Amino acid sequence: MLAKIEELDGALQCPRTARPIRFVDGRVKLRATDGDCEACDYPVAKNKPVLIDFDNSVIQRDDVVDTSAASVVERPSHSFAAKFIKSLLSPEKKSTKRNIATFIDKLKIAADRPKVLVIGGGSVGQGMSALYDDPDMAVSAFDIYATPRVQFVADAHDIPIVDGHFDGVVIQAVLEHVLEPQRVASEIWRVLKPGGLVYAETPFMQQVHEGAYDFTRFTERGHRYLFRGFARIDSGPSAGPGRTLMWAVDYFVRSVFRSRTAGKIAKLAFFWAQYFDNFVPESYAVDGASGVYFLGAKASEVVTREVLIENYSGAQ
Repeated sequence: MLAKIEELDGALQCPRTARPIRFVDGRVKLRATDGDCEACDYPVAKNKPVLIDFDNSVIQRDDVVDTSAASVVERPSHSFAAKFIKSLLSPEKKSTKRNIATFIDKLKIAADRPKVLVIGGGSVGQGMSALYDDPDMAVSAFDIYATPRVQFVADAHDIPIVDGHFDGVVIQAVLEHVLEPQRVASEIWRVLKPGGLVYAETPFMQQVHEGAYDFTRFTERGHRYLFRGFARIDSGPSAGPGRTLMWAVDYFVRSVFRSRTAGKIAKLAFFWAQYFDNFVPESYAVDGASGVYFLGAKASEVVTREVLIENYSGAQ
């Protein structure tokens, strides 16, 4: 269940100085030991504090202020027909629902009301409904734009949360959109309690989306190394080569005909390809996957390069 920002009182910190802060009466304030609070120079958009160190972010302060922290990427609302077509082209992945169920079960063993941070939580991600629907989960979320689904706006390179606060962190389809993924992974490690869990999904064989704000991709092994400060619980392909083919057809056709619409029509004609992923062994799927996932626990030791190579699970 989505928590209120008041539940983060005592957990928020300045992303620039790491000084403790509060969000009180619609204003961001520095917390002081004597009880008085000094106003802090962070904007507020749609009653959401914008906790970004603008000197070290691709996000510009003026853009946030002028647009009330609206998304820099167009996110249109879809008609019923469009939603139906989207459900054909991008149905919820079984692996996501299974992994989130495991994530929730393990967190509940460790805490009575686990605190979970969703990075990129401007909307509820595919397969994530169980996390938000569970009344025993305290879900906090942020994104680089303000929506009713987030408690604050922030840049994942500098998460404005004190060390060791959360029991779990979820980051789905975000790491391809950050300039320094390793720094973000380190921030996740920092805000987690000892033994805290992370669940990440990131594209591999997928074309550019969200234009200029798409920066990188990961193989399954590269993704594992990104989270080398975590003990592996599970990892693998989140979507297989069938979905890769569907995306490739879309971008091939849109490139040849210079038309996004033509690409979408071609993609719809090949929507069936993704269902072949149900029959592809994981050892083959991992090398041609559309996306990969990692579920792990915060550890005190780092995975070595030797172990990384030894545990390759592909078919080559």
